Amino acid sequence: MCRSIKTLRPPALPEEATEEEIRAAALQFVRKVSGFRAPAAHNQEVFDQAVDAIAEATAELLDGLQIRGQKAPAPA
Repeated sequence: MCRSIKTLRPPALPEEATEEEIRAAALQFVRKVSGFRAPAAHNQEVFDQAVDAIAEATAELLDGLQIRGQKAPAPA
């Protein structure tokens, strides 16, 4: 996998991952999977949609994870 994507959950990160960190990881993932660092204009929309979808899924994942030895998140 892409080595520049870092673990975004505790204890790897002492605090909650920021939206910027989540989006950067999603961007790196899409770049790796697509093989494009910067897509051509005709692929930009689908590239951006993929980054948005992966960032959203990542945020949901991180919000739902229960890490051993840490307090469970408060119900929303």
